Amino acid sequence: MTTVADDDVIMPEEPPTTKEGWRRFVDYQPEPPAALSAEQLLALTRSRRAAHDEARREYHAELPLVNTPIIRQMLGTGRLLVQLNRRQVSARRGLILSGASGTGKTTALTQLGRTHERAVRKRHPDSRHRLPVAYVTVPPAATAKMLAVEFARFYGLEFSARANMPDIVNAVCATAANTGIELVLVDEIHNLNLATRAGAEVSDQLKYFAERLPATFVYAGIDVEAEGLFAGVRGRQIAGRFTLIASTPFAYGTTEQRTAWRSLIATLEAMLRLHRHTPGTLVGLDEHLYRRTSGMIGSLSQLIRGAAILAIEDGTEQITRDLLDLVPVDFAAEKATRTSPPRPRARRSAETAATSA
Repeated sequence: MTTVADDDVIMPEEPPTTKEGWRRFVDYQPEPPAALSAEQLLALTRSRRAAHDEARREYHAELPLVNTPIIRQMLGTGRLLVQLNRRQVSARRGLILSGASGTGKTTALTQLGRTHERAVRKRHPDSRHRLPVAYVTVPPAATAKMLAVEFARFYGLEFSARANMPDIVNAVCATAANTGIELVLVDEIHNLNLATRAGAEVSDQLKYFAERLPATFVYAGIDVEAEGLFAGVRGRQIAGRFTLIASTPFAYGTTEQRTAWRSLIATLEAMLRLHRHTPGTLVGLDEHLYRRTSGMIGSLSQLIRGAAILAIEDGTEQITRDLLDLVPVDFAAEKATRTSPPRPRARRSAETAATSA
């Protein structure tokens, strides 16, 4: 999110891990800048043109969300579990989203929460104090008390450094229940290490919250299977109660996979607000974009958003391959690009001809 001082934008001091920041995130709906004709652009004064360009830069810095397969799966599974858990007193079922960095885990997690909260608001339009979703992150080297404090911070509950755990937990559970909690989102779950005493205590604390709160718990983290989340007695209990969704990069091996990748690019391209960009240009660069990003949606988004901003700043108003090559991407994507062998052009041509036929 941008950090411009605006009532509709999350401010730096109000992250979505607080109730104020979360509400702003749920309410925020970016509007694309108006599309102007060549005549309208020429008629703009210098100051109005500068304001128009700045609005477009901000818009491209945070292009609207693309409804990826992972997000669709998260929405479908998550909302089904919420319904199944409503009449459960204990042993509620949960959901874990696991995958590599850059595959859109946090986006999918928060979009599940946003979609659910907006649906609850429609059902209860007059309930202004309802908070059906809580969003927290597991701190690095977390302890059970640190996790409880994260929950308390979301609700704006303050305690002294000498406050004991039962007081914090009881206050959190009472506040959550009184505000209609239905869905608890826990991000960065890979920071929980069940092999350590502190990690085991954090796991127990999460389980205790899950028993006390009438809510569905959804976790997201990096490769949680490899991090040992399902190891040991505690891990087996988690595995027995949670559905696992794998967040993976887009693949490019089959015709169906390449079609899905091009469809994603086409969706992002349709959102651009550039005055001289030819639609279909980015779709035609689908293989190059895959090479640059290794199918990571986070890297693809950064690449296209960055190129759009550069196109506005240099006045070209269109994205080309050369401009894309000026945009830096994350180290993992760059490393994959350097180690991936080039695809034979003849094979690609044959595939294109077959598709056209």
